[in-house]
Amino acid sequence: MDPLSEVLSLLKPRSYITAGFDAGGTWALALDDLAGRIKCYAVVKGSCWLSLKDNGVPIRLTAGDCFVLPSGRTVVIGSGPDVPAMRASDILDPNRSGEVVTCNEGGDTYLVGSRFEVNSRHAEVLLRTLPPLIRVETSHDQAKLRWSIELMMEELRDARPGSSLVAQHLSHMMLVQALRLYLKEGAENDIGWFAALADPQLSAALAAMHAEPAHPWTLPGLARHAGMSRSSFAERFRARVGETPIAYLTRWRMMLAGERLSNSRDRIADIATSLGYMSEHAFNTAFKRTMGCSPRRYAREAAGIAPL
Repeated sequence: MDPLSEVLSLLKPRSYITAGFDAGGTWALALDDLAGRIKCYAVVKGSCWLSLKDNGVPIRLTAGDCFVLPSGRTVVIGSGPDVPAMRASDILDPNRSGEVVTCNEGGDTYLVGSRFEVNSRHAEVLLRTLPPLIRVETSHDQAKLRWSIELMMEELRDARPGSSLVAQHLSHMMLVQALRLYLKEGAENDIGWFAALADPQLSAALAAMHAEPAHPWTLPGLARHAGMSRSSFAERFRARVGETPIAYLTRWRMMLAGERLSNSRDRIADIATSLGYMSEHAFNTAFKRTMGCSPRRYAREAAGIAPL
């Protein structure tokens, strides 16, 4: 499985709301419900302004733009950059999946998309390295993304039997296609594991680590996969990903361990061996340093058992 597929599988994005938004006149919403969630929407008609609440730099989105909000930071979206915003959590029904929400009688701007719930135990660590806003254009030759958006619009509009389920499946396709297109066209200046997938040489090293996380990887060995010298690889990886290759490998191993601790009855010693650790003690030390608690406590908390 490729790194993007593996990370999305670990996050287990579940389409919680798939809906349309039809707005008219003057309006603005503060999307304050993003913690532990990913939002992926496309502007189908008209235009709107979007800005991260804590940096205040507005971005104008027009028909054909798709955006993904993965970081959990509050975002303001509205008809203009200076319109006072209402909190989305105060005025939108959290159970509106499959519906089209109308604001000010609609008619000017139409958006369609989904909000995904993700595995909160892994979400913070995995998503904090993603850009707070991922924007792609669907108006050129991005046929697959346009196709999923258009079908989703049709399902929401016609409300046929099974429409809600079909729209949710389409929303997953929309999310993956948007992330793919961003890697292809817009991730050159970003930092984090996701941005590194856009670099063919770093992506080769990431793919090797994901394919064999238990392998005793070394910096020279990963550099060979990237087709680079040891020093050039180490420098570029740290600059692009924000951490060393071995630190990334350790964190990924601990993510995999956390998944097994949460969802299996495997012994800690067996998990340690399967991830390349020669001793349970070494694994426990690495896990606690990376995840903030011991493997045993992590497993107990996942099972809803109070820590000893």
